[in-house]
Amino acid sequence: MAIYFVGDIQGCYSELDALLTKIAFSTYEDQLYVAGDLVARGPDSLATLRLIKSLKNSAKVVLGNHDLHLLSVFHGLKKEKRQDHLAQLLSAPDVEELMHWLRQQPLIQKLPNEAVYMSHAGLSPQWTPQLAIEQAEIAHQKLISADFKYWLEHMYGSMPNNWENAKSEVEKFRFTINALTRMRYCHIDGSLDFTCKENLENAPKELMPWFDFQHINNKGQWLFGHWAALMGYCPYNNIYALDTGCVWGQHLSILRWHDKALFTEPAHKTLS
Repeated sequence: MAIYFVGDIQGCYSELDALLTKIAFSTYEDQLYVAGDLVARGPDSLATLRLIKSLKNSAKVVLGNHDLHLLSVFHGLKKEKRQDHLAQLLSAPDVEELMHWLRQQPLIQKLPNEAVYMSHAGLSPQWTPQLAIEQAEIAHQKLISADFKYWLEHMYGSMPNNWENAKSEVEKFRFTINALTRMRYCHIDGSLDFTCKENLENAPKELMPWFDFQHINNKGQWLFGHWAALMGYCPYNNIYALDTGCVWGQHLSILRWHDKALFTEPAHKTLS
């Protein structure tokens, strides 16, 4: 059995299909860990969701910020963003089934019997991996509950951006969603910044990428997507950046875990 990790697909179905063919992915023997943002800016979010869902237990998914926003759009809480290409998906005959499946996905995945974790955005410097898992599970239970629309509506906003200031149930939920699906840079005290999306060379000096805090050092390995500007670069050998900007005209990447072999597929289409 081989374990693979793939970065943000963002509706780039044809590139994903080509990569799965390239690695000879077996639904009977292999597992594909998907780092969130399955949908949105690419040309075929519908086919992407159908494919990942069809893999059943062979696919291990975490939710990204675009996936969560899609759920809010589908349930009438938010409007579709102009840049998204979701009309085909939202009008599909199986959209309700797909949205129910998507909402069941967690915010963190962990490899069995290994200290190897995956979330869409990373690990907050104010959290240990164990605390992240605990808060992710609390948020997950809210999103699959009967009150999920309430929680989807209340996940929006950038405050509190410091875990110490998250006092209420809503504030803790919002911080959890933001830390696991939106985070890139942090302030020196570990609080979250949501303004900077630059690569490491161009970021303001007062900000630090979340992985520079080394809060996961000697505590395991972490895989994340979300940050296309990194183009797969991370300066630490226990942290893996998976988003290589396929939807922005770069390429889609799949990492084979046991030997760290990297497989890529150039973007088939550029955004119009």
